[in-house]
Amino acid sequence: MKNFIGFIIASFVVLSYTYAQQPSVFTENLKKGREKDPRVRVYMSPVRIVHQSDSTGKWIENANGLLKEGNGQAELINRKSTKMRSDKNRNPYIILDFGTEIHGGLQLVTGYMKDKSPVKVRIRFGESVSETLADIDTASGAMNDHGMRDFKLELPWLGGIEVGNSGYRFVRIDLLDPNVELVLKEIRAIFIYRDIPYLGSFKSSDERLNKIWETGAYTVHLNMQQFLWDGIKRDRLVWVGDMHPEVMTINSVFGYNEVVPKSLDLIRDATPLPAWMNGISSYSMWWIMLHRDWYRYQGDKKYLKAQQTYLVGLLNQLMVKTSDGWEQLDGTRFLDWPSSRNKEAIHAGLQALMVMSLTAGAELCEVLGDNEMAKKCRATVSTLARHVPEIADSKQAAALLGLAGLISANVADEAISKGGVNDFSTFYGYYMLQAKAKAGKYQEAIDNIKEYWGGMLDLGATTFWEDFNIEWLKNGGRIDEMPDKTKVDVHLCYGDYCYKRLRHSLSHGWASGPTAWLTEHVLGVSIVEPGAKAIRIRPNLGNLTFVEGTFPTPQGVVKIKHIKEANGKIGTTIDAPKGIKILR
Repeated sequence: MKNFIGFIIASFVVLSYTYAQQPSVFTENLKKGREKDPRVRVYMSPVRIVHQSDSTGKWIENANGLLKEGNGQAELINRKSTKMRSDKNRNPYIILDFGTEIHGGLQLVTGYMKDKSPVKVRIRFGESVSETLADIDTASGAMNDHGMRDFKLELPWLGGIEVGNSGYRFVRIDLLDPNVELVLKEIRAIFIYRDIPYLGSFKSSDERLNKIWETGAYTVHLNMQQFLWDGIKRDRLVWVGDMHPEVMTINSVFGYNEVVPKSLDLIRDATPLPAWMNGISSYSMWWIMLHRDWYRYQGDKKYLKAQQTYLVGLLNQLMVKTSDGWEQLDGTRFLDWPSSRNKEAIHAGLQALMVMSLTAGAELCEVLGDNEMAKKCRATVSTLARHVPEIADSKQAAALLGLAGLISANVADEAISKGGVNDFSTFYGYYMLQAKAKAGKYQEAIDNIKEYWGGMLDLGATTFWEDFNIEWLKNGGRIDEMPDKTKVDVHLCYGDYCYKRLRHSLSHGWASGPTAWLTEHVLGVSIVEPGAKAIRIRPNLGNLTFVEGTFPTPQGVVKIKHIKEANGKIGTTIDAPKGIKILR
């Protein structure tokens, strides 16, 4: 035995020496097949019990114990634990509220139970309370697409388990086994996100407007996962057209973040020409405009240079998709879902996007020194500009035609203003606001933001939705309350196209447009030279008495404050890092 122990010790010494002499062999083997996660995990205790199936204490005992701060560690002593009991006729459940929409999973820690057998439960995540009450069926629209939000599992005796990966605020836990007692020490949300600072900020004399800016920023933050998604419950994919409002928000709030180029490169590499990105011709055009705007804000010419071959190929492909100055794009012809049944509006929008994307392409080619391609793009734009389609009673088409300069800003605004925020959409609402700004209608745009995006807040939203119709406010029930038969269950009853009923995503990055718009037009920040080496500060306060905020640049954060004086003039103070030219 003594010799054997000596052999083991000697072997360990030899192995230690080997790894000490050849650390690269050991470390390289560890690195194989690994990728560092850019995100962090934070545990969150619930803040409220929305509902419990029993309030007598017989079937659910000490439900409020789940609201106490946890530590993830099982204990032998069941101190103030929550107990759920069942019989052959009764299966209790409880619905928890974590206070705000998050992305991630769930941690459940059990206590000491007489029976050591695993206990079966059912978990249902919900972006609304209503969603936690539904089954996976075609009637309600509830689904497990992209991430499991409704599933059964077994909980261990005196231990813990972590499950789930979805977007949610509410969780329902049902006890499934008959004649059992489940002891729960704690249930905590696992919040998974990029731990990055909010470098940009916005604060004004209107608290509703401030909340809208913050909600848009937070919505995009949740979707900045491994890649830039459109939705954390559903559409956990890189949709390049949908990225544009998100990226403009990132530019205004977070500044540079690697999730943007990483996502742009992913969709480029997944889409060899002549294919259209995501199968949609307009989305390939948005890829060009995304690169133009990313370069304007971040000024990374090396990264832009890496796109040149694909960019030039795509521009050539677009230019041959015209006939006598009219766009003849193939692939899926799409602007946004609410306009998808209006073929004339889609044609008008695509004509405008051709002008906008080829103009952006010309700008990029000039930066890259390819003046011949830039000249070719501008010549095609001139031909396209001679042919102006009808607006076709579409606010989406009017916005794009106005931004492309194919119709006057006032004509575009007149079409967008008709009926107020009726027929706005969460995606193209950003371009409607941009078109109104081009017409100088800043106060009207501010009012639209407060009414339309604020309407979601009035229904209990903590993030902005995939779609919203102002008519939903009429007798609409809040998403953070149990359904009321006297009110319309907004999440269950509304939605269309691919987002019918509970399939509707209530945290969609494309809806963040007001955040970028308020920074650009109310705080008044616009980029004059790439990389924000020169920025123009021209506020538009409308009825606001003050606005202040910060704006991230590659050189550092710019601090801005505007105060409306008694005579109506705006007093402005600006604190900018060295190397940034401020224009007024």
